[in-house]
Amino acid sequence: MQKFKKLFYSALSLTFLFNFAPPVNSSEREVKVYSGRHYNTDREIYKKFAEETGIKVRLIEASGISLIERLKREGKNSQADVILLVDAARITNAAKSDLLQSIQSSSLENDVPNGLKDPEKKWYALTRRVRVMVANPKVVDVDKIKDYTDLADPSLKGKVCLRNRKSPYNQSLVANQIVNKGVSETKTWLNGMISNVSQPFFPGDISIVRAVSKKKCGVGIVNHYYVARMLAGVNGRRDSLYAKKTSVITPNPAHVNISAGGIAKYATNKTEAVKLLEFLASPEGSKGLAAPTFEHPLKEVNQNKIVKNFGNFIPDNVTVEDLGNNNALAIKLMKEAGWD
Repeated sequence: MQKFKKLFYSALSLTFLFNFAPPVNSSEREVKVYSGRHYNTDREIYKKFAEETGIKVRLIEASGISLIERLKREGKNSQADVILLVDAARITNAAKSDLLQSIQSSSLENDVPNGLKDPEKKWYALTRRVRVMVANPKVVDVDKIKDYTDLADPSLKGKVCLRNRKSPYNQSLVANQIVNKGVSETKTWLNGMISNVSQPFFPGDISIVRAVSKKKCGVGIVNHYYVARMLAGVNGRRDSLYAKKTSVITPNPAHVNISAGGIAKYATNKTEAVKLLEFLASPEGSKGLAAPTFEHPLKEVNQNKIVKNFGNFIPDNVTVEDLGNNNALAIKLMKEAGWD
């Protein structure tokens, strides 16, 4: 039955509608959210916002690509007020596609660190994700792997597994390397790393962790919270056992990605939308979103014991805007290197 539900929701582009706060009357204040985040725990934050402000939250969840296409299709008839997306490229592309509007908010400017917000004030980060490596110490020497570039070492021939090129997280990682190392060095790294891949490219981060655990490969690249969720038993006992067989390697400095939000260009409830975005980016809101999903809030490390065991990290100096601006080039280089 559970498998059937997943297939059914997938067929509907993962679109759901939820209302938070009891209806009062036709003149009540509300805000409509199009969200690419798919965590049940987010709803607790919306509920708290509704209780504190009296503003009802109407939530539609769908994949990021589906939401962007929907916004383009709806145009001026869109009902969206707030747009929430995961990955730097998706939120910056939404801004470039003229789907978001600039806003003035001292709260957002104060609460969101530099590098994690749009210079044109069209979007603001809400949570942070670290791209880490997960390795099997029985297959590879984890002491020799400290950075993403180490995955190009010839000693790892046939031992690297990667998520496919369509993954926005991998696209942003490559964009990050372009900014940090330049195009030439990034090409060399990509060619070396891809030549070390012997398995087919995987569809998701969790499948990478499973493959590493089963010794189908020795090391892979994933978002840190996927491993944390597995270790915590969120996906069931079997995945918890898989994750326990692996070691998490956090590069220092590390590539950090985000989930972020902005105000829809044609928002009809702009005042309420800004209030919600301010709440989500506040220390309370950011922590409320990040803590139960094992992400990091905007200004501190997730205090969950599992995440803390991954070690401290220092974000590199690449901005989210940099990641978005280099997304197209990153995809081009990945394709040229044979990253399917």
